[in-house]
Amino acid sequence: MTETTDTAPRGAAATRRPSRDATHKGRGRRGPRRGPGGGLPRSWRHSPLSRITPWLFLVAPLALLITFTYVPVASMVSYSVTDWDGVSPDREVVGLDNYVQIFTRPELFRVFFVSGYYLAASVVQIAVALYFAVILSFNLRFRNFFKGVLFFPYLINGVAIGFVFLYFFQDGGTLDSVLAWLGVTTDHPWLGDPTSANVSLAGVSVWRFTGLNFVLFLGAIQSVPGELYEAAQLDGAGRWKQFRHIIAPSIKPVISLSVILAISGSLSVFEIPYIMTGGATGTQTFVIQTVKLAFQFNKTGLASAAAVVLLLIILLITWIQRRLVPDDKVDLV
Repeated sequence: MTETTDTAPRGAAATRRPSRDATHKGRGRRGPRRGPGGGLPRSWRHSPLSRITPWLFLVAPLALLITFTYVPVASMVSYSVTDWDGVSPDREVVGLDNYVQIFTRPELFRVFFVSGYYLAASVVQIAVALYFAVILSFNLRFRNFFKGVLFFPYLINGVAIGFVFLYFFQDGGTLDSVLAWLGVTTDHPWLGDPTSANVSLAGVSVWRFTGLNFVLFLGAIQSVPGELYEAAQLDGAGRWKQFRHIIAPSIKPVISLSVILAISGSLSVFEIPYIMTGGATGTQTFVIQTVKLAFQFNKTGLASAAAVVLLLIILLITWIQRRLVPDDKVDLV
């Protein structure tokens, strides 16, 4: 009786609590999880929500792009075929008459010659930026300091730069004082003559925008694998050969981008000449003329046509440049 009583609970406990090995074996034999209907659950990639998720992220940027870029361009094109003065609610459609005026009135199209000064300055700007980017990409003492010095002018507001250099070039201003300290006396009005005024304004543009090209070139140069420089040094290649055979081919797309920005920027200069001279003494650019047509002479239709012409010219030049210098993939390894 005693042995039967002692043995029964042990057998019952063994029946109620399976061993740990049996539990793991049972888990290992389980099949894939089933959905509510008994079938396999669908992955996230096959759910309808996954198809619209990328579009949900694109809604905000697309809305901003359409609202602040394409809608204004469409409105500008519609204004360009009217004689709207910018104030009156009445608009009379004049067709292509505004475009005919732009190409037949020399005073409207002559201002493009002023862009030649800024185009020449852009060449100097790209050359200076590329030179300093190559120099500062190698180990050099205080190179981080010089990087900041070169990029700092681009961070300053264009209006502030205009006022600073307005006092710099005025009669008896900073430039005349520095020249007097060097023993050079001059009473030349730097902003009073068309040639010197345009050269001075183009020089200010070089000072301001060199930092942008410098950063673009520096980032492209630093993306070149360092093993290529080491191999070139082992082969006895100097700095010039490294630049010619390694740096220049690898940053060709960035140089092409800088050329496009330089051409479009030289055709659409506005801030610096508008603040410093207001377009006087032969420094009026195409954009300054367009702004005056719209807000000073109340010819919004003609100004819109001028803006459309400028846009088409920039697109045409960009297309030609991309055709002449395509972005070929460069494999230096």
